[in-house]
Amino acid sequence: MATVLINYIRRGQGKSLLLVHGLGSNWRSWRGIIAPLAAQRTVIAIDLPGFGKSPPLDGTVSVETMADAVAQFLREHQLVGTDAVGSSIGAQLLLELARRDGVVGAVVSLGPGGFWKGWERALFQVSTCGSVRAVRALQFAMPAIISHAWSRRLLLAQLSAQSASLTPALVLEDMRSRAASPSFDVVLRALIRGPAPLGIAVGGLQRPLVIGWGRLDRICLPRQAARVQKLFPEARLHWFEQCGHYPHWDAPDETTRLILEATAD
Repeated sequence: MATVLINYIRRGQGKSLLLVHGLGSNWRSWRGIIAPLAAQRTVIAIDLPGFGKSPPLDGTVSVETMADAVAQFLREHQLVGTDAVGSSIGAQLLLELARRDGVVGAVVSLGPGGFWKGWERALFQVSTCGSVRAVRALQFAMPAIISHAWSRRLLLAQLSAQSASLTPALVLEDMRSRAASPSFDVVLRALIRGPAPLGIAVGGLQRPLVIGWGRLDRICLPRQAARVQKLFPEARLHWFEQCGHYPHWDAPDETTRLILEATAD
């Protein structure tokens, strides 16, 4: 595979820890927890291809080719075997990489996508397409929208159950990224049309795997957690109470503790 151009930042010192954001976001989505993680770990937060400052992939775009790109990044930066945390599509990518022996270390997968069935897939498609169209159309008014608690709550209904606690700067950055990402639509289509994820049979999991799920997730419905557990029977499931799709937004302290505990030596 050719050299992968992936933008990233590095913070802190200690054992390396990779952060992989969700659909439409960039590395800044993690900034609420980067500092406490970097107090104990070397944090490497990336922009997935076609998001943030990373150029899109050439050729076919799918969950598998995105995972290939992240694996290539790890090889190029001598990070093979590093512990990793992912959110949404980033969480799904890390589950795929966990299936590839030795590519990543311990994994924390927060609200992984791809485990829809029947009407859930249609709901994800309609709601996500509708929300991104609204975000793009409302870019001119975004600073005003996020300045009010009630409008910020409506804007973030899919992503957060605790929008009042989020800083306007974080929300504005994420909404700008969502609107501007050149690969948003093609990756969304890949998620909707792609094959069902594969799992790891009993005895095949080599490193710790924790699945984190928000009880109030409106993108990846909580009922889907049982399907992930069936495919990854040796994984540990952690529920975030009063949390939406992004636990690192809604419960940053709890998410930080979970990550450090799950990836500890």
